Amino acid sequence: MKRMNSRNPTTLTTAVVRAYISNNSVPVADLPGLMIAVHGIWANLLGAANAAGETRKPAPPVYKVHLVAAPEPAEEPKKAPEAVERPAEEKPAPAPPKQPPPKSTVSKAAPPKAPDNVPREAAPRTTPKAAPLPGETPSTGNDVATVSTEGVAFPFPEYLQNIVAQVLKRWQRPLQSTPLEAEVSFFIHRDGSVSGLQFIKHSGNFTFDLEAQGAIEEAGRFGAFGELPDGWPADVLFVRFYFSGRRQ
Repeated sequence: MKRMNSRNPTTLTTAVVRAYISNNSVPVADLPGLMIAVHGIWANLLGAANAAGETRKPAPPVYKVHLVAAPEPAEEPKKAPEAVERPAEEKPAPAPPKQPPPKSTVSKAAPPKAPDNVPREAAPRTTPKAAPLPGETPSTGNDVATVSTEGVAFPFPEYLQNIVAQVLKRWQRPLQSTPLEAEVSFFIHRDGSVSGLQFIKHSGNFTFDLEAQGAIEEAGRFGAFGELPDGWPADVLFVRFYFSGRRQ
């Protein structure tokens, strides 16, 4: 059988069936079926071949590349940094010499003792056997108000008398005689102001104690005691003041 280069299924089918019946006895009734079968086989074979040919793509082109090394860069000489002129640092000014601390003007006298809050009956005030200090009037047991400088010599009786007078002027004494007694302490400063007011002994009556405290505070607020005498060396004077509600 000759080689067939045709891609037509009908032509190929005719050639194959002709060759087959020339060598084999085939009934006439079977020829249509034989031709249909051979035609189907060629159609499938040619269709697969065409599909395979369409999917084939040409190979990409190949290029040859020659790599050439670039010349080495020339090293540039490094320049030295430019000199910068800096102003001379100013030296700090010398510290001023330390001044000696100011001298203390507080009295060197010992501070008063802490108040005794233990309730005790008031001791009767009688004239003491020891001689009174200059400017201090001893209590006779009948005094309405008595001032004391707590054992410190204060030779200015007129100043102490003014303290008593200024307090009595502002103290609302009970109208009727009463055994109530109270004692307070405070400081008089150089300018006549008052500070540190506290009770050494309470009377047990709120109104009586409040009037006594108010009399001292008002006298100090208005500077009624006046400035301390020039002959007094300390800047403060510690005072104890006694209030009595008894009337003669």
